[in-house]
Amino acid sequence: MTDMTERKRPETPEGEREPLGTRKPSKRGGGDPATRGRTTIADGVVEKIAGLAARDVLGVHAMGSGLSRTFGAVRDRVPGGTKSVSRGVKAEVGELQTALDLEIVVEYGVSIADVARAVRENVIAAVERMTGLEVVEVNIAVSDVKLPDEEDEEPESRLQ
Repeated sequence: MTDMTERKRPETPEGEREPLGTRKPSKRGGGDPATRGRTTIADGVVEKIAGLAARDVLGVHAMGSGLSRTFGAVRDRVPGGTKSVSRGVKAEVGELQTALDLEIVVEYGVSIADVARAVRENVIAAVERMTGLEVVEVNIAVSDVKLPDEEDEEPESRLQ
């Protein structure tokens, strides 16, 4: 079936009519869709990513100071409580960059310098890959060394 209705052709700036089908479709909203709007990333998101990346490094026993680990262990045992993957991590997040402070406990016998370098590399790679933010610094504080004969500071569970 043929459309027999007459189509009104758009006029050119000189007042002439353009031939049908020659007009270019205009983009709605203008520009690349990826540039329309803002993405904000919360400090807690970066802290979780960094915490998980730091824990993946061989030689890292735990994250956080002794006191925060003790409170965290108690909180983890409370029904409905969740494990805090961001324990021992503090992030300062801007629009394009982030800076991180990590507090770790290393295992006895490992090279602290090597562990710190590996943590730094792993954290930077994970945060930059997942968020697109530039990591300007990762400060690492080693707060303790886990000795082989030391027990963890987590309280004993009353349940078997």
